[in-house]
Amino acid sequence: MEKYYLTKKNISSKAKEWLTKLSIPTSRMKQFKFQPKNSALLVIDMQEYFLNKNSHAFLPAAKTIIPNINSIIDAYRRKGFLLIFTLHALKSNEKPGIMGRWWRDVPRLDSPSSKIYSCINWKKNDITLQKSRYSAFIGTNLDQILKNMKIDTLVITGIMTHLCCESTARDAFMRDYEVYFVIDATASYNETLHVSSLITLTNGFAIPVITDTILKEVQ
Repeated sequence: MEKYYLTKKNISSKAKEWLTKLSIPTSRMKQFKFQPKNSALLVIDMQEYFLNKNSHAFLPAAKTIIPNINSIIDAYRRKGFLLIFTLHALKSNEKPGIMGRWWRDVPRLDSPSSKIYSCINWKKNDITLQKSRYSAFIGTNLDQILKNMKIDTLVITGIMTHLCCESTARDAFMRDYEVYFVIDATASYNETLHVSSLITLTNGFAIPVITDTILKEVQ
């Protein structure tokens, strides 16, 4: 069920609450140090399809994380660090496969609903990858782009935490990327799905961080 579990007033306190549930052994954390220059920011599927209130796929919590996502986008842009956006949409002649059978509907690339949401600080010359599966690595040249740019670290933001964001984080880890998952710049249908995904990711795939932590390191 879709819920407004995040608001402007509670997002900071919620993030702190979630962090207490996501304890990482000190011995593990000593092995990792975020290096912004070696990182790329992924902004996953912040599209009209999920953010327009008139869409049947509207995700209520998604609008609350927009200011955090935009602040990280702006910080990366100022520094000239790598920014990558994804669009979950099928090409006109592309078959939906199991995704279509599961959800009964998928956005098409030529539809206005597939566009990046107007409030996101996206520019036409930004790298924007079209994907048709949960993971941003499947059916795209994301891995090659990162390797060409000598990127070894990913910062993940966007929607949905438990689907496209988690799948991308898992695939990144399996390709030996260091993954930082921004817990107050990602969102799901409800808090249960969001937190459950964070707990699983923290156990074996990604380092949970809040927006302010990334901003302090980048700026």
